[in-house]
Amino acid sequence: MSEHRFDLKAEWTGGLDGTGHIRAGNLAASISVPSQLDGPGIGTNPEELLLGAAATCYLITLGMLVKRQGILSLELKSEIYVENSPAMKVNRIIHRPLISVPVHTSPDQLDKINRAAYRAEQACMISKALKGNVEVTVEPEIRSDDETGQ
Repeated sequence: MSEHRFDLKAEWTGGLDGTGHIRAGNLAASISVPSQLDGPGIGTNPEELLLGAAATCYLITLGMLVKRQGILSLELKSEIYVENSPAMKVNRIIHRPLISVPVHTSPDQLDKINRAAYRAEQACMISKALKGNVEVTVEPEIRSDDETGQ
């Protein structure tokens, strides 16, 4: 078994209204509490970063699962829902992949692509890490387009 290590450096000044900065590999961002939670809303925040981790992991995993199915494109819209009373808690994440396929895609291929959309959530390491704590659901849409994207 091989283990990979990733490092992050963070700096913070202030309390709830404070700001900071994070650096990890190619990621560098300002951070603060989001304005929806009475913070300054500068840069990104833990909620967006968690959503970003879950969404990118899901999208990359889905891309790997469907790479031989002849898809034209993959797009993803994801949402995170955070409860702030009585205590802060991430309740759920919803992934809504839009998968564009050629019009000549067979029903068997469409079925494989649809199953892959759900399987990607189960195989994604971030979803596995969240399992039991955060509900992660998938609502795929598969759209048939011709080769020019019309």
